[in-house]
Amino acid sequence: MKNPLEPVGRAAVAAAREMAALSPEEKADALRLMAAGVRGAAGRIIRENSLDMEEAEKNGRNAAFLDRLLLTPERVEHMARGMEQVAALPDPVGECIREWTRPNGLHIRQVRVPLGVIGFIYESRGTVTCDAASLCLKSGNAVILRGGRESLRTNRVLAAVLREALAESAVPADALQLLDSGSREEVKQLCELDSCLNVIIPRGGKGLIRTVMEYSRVPVLKHLDGVCHVYVDAAADLKMALNILDDAKTQRPGVCNAAETLLVDAAVAERFLPMAAERMRQRGVECRVCGRSMPFFGPEAVPASEEDWSTEYEDLILSVKVADGVRDAVEHINRYGSHHSDSIVTEDGKARDYFMSRVDSACVYHNCSTRFSDGEEFGFGAEIGIGTDKFHARGPMALRELTSYKYVIEGSGQVKDPSRMPDAVRSRPEEIS
Repeated sequence: MKNPLEPVGRAAVAAAREMAALSPEEKADALRLMAAGVRGAAGRIIRENSLDMEEAEKNGRNAAFLDRLLLTPERVEHMARGMEQVAALPDPVGECIREWTRPNGLHIRQVRVPLGVIGFIYESRGTVTCDAASLCLKSGNAVILRGGRESLRTNRVLAAVLREALAESAVPADALQLLDSGSREEVKQLCELDSCLNVIIPRGGKGLIRTVMEYSRVPVLKHLDGVCHVYVDAAADLKMALNILDDAKTQRPGVCNAAETLLVDAAVAERFLPMAAERMRQRGVECRVCGRSMPFFGPEAVPASEEDWSTEYEDLILSVKVADGVRDAVEHINRYGSHHSDSIVTEDGKARDYFMSRVDSACVYHNCSTRFSDGEEFGFGAEIGIGTDKFHARGPMALRELTSYKYVIEGSGQVKDPSRMPDAVRSRPEEIS
């Protein structure tokens, strides 16, 4: 049966072909127009977002979900500035990754090219609409967006504003399309659109990722759970460790780079855990603790279950465990973590090096918060997600991660088998006039 999204896909393919011929400045101009459009439509965007917020509140969504969904004037301005920042970044398309000349005179260059048509499926965050649009277009790709039903009104107005801006630019409007029926079947149809898509990027919960993996007929760049850890080593500056934990857990608990588990070396548990318990109590954090941690947290602490160690709470909940040194901490992280972002706080160089080399995560930190796992914080302008796999892209996925490459080979008459050529052409390439 014919896929009902084929017209959308064919339009995206045609747009991607046009995008491949655009100059860096033409794409940058389009992003600046998009930013100006979002800035000018801020009131309209916030009104539509408020309707999504009302419905989400009626449906009993939790505080972390509502925080991800909410657009304020400050967040709208941040989206606009983010697109301008991406516009100002170097264009990756056409960049020569490496080049060399073979003994036979062939000159070979490995050059960045767009992926083509990207299907991007995400949940409940209007800010992602602008991030995805700017990154995909800047890197020369066409994108088909499918946001969550909870942010349908927000995404509709954002997509309309962005396409209106593209109409004034050299970028074809169909390089950015939004699927907005709200139908669950739409996700399956997009995943099966292998005649047009080059890659799918899902960004959301486990249910969404599983659905995409089950139905996709094209490669998938996954943005998986953020089960992130802060490990306080025996040689940690405990005041620093407390501030890092506080930031990593409570600054914005509903995001994927927030800490979910605190690990503390047994050698400093008696000194650090009372400090951590008090700070978390002040912040309203529920602590789920191991048996060795329990005496420091009082009667309000909840005994941790096996499931807690691998849970992404996205809320003011923290699991706490005493570890028997850095080796034990690393084993815990590699067993229960999601290979996203993990941090060690220590002044011991050997402990630092052991942790940094053996924790198998996309982002590994020393003496700083996990909250820096972000495209903007890395200087990428924005991100389309945090890759936790080892295939193609890992960590914040930004412009370069949305490109592939091709080989461009230049010769001067070389053939693989000169013996098959007529005598007049059999001479070496340098002898051919």
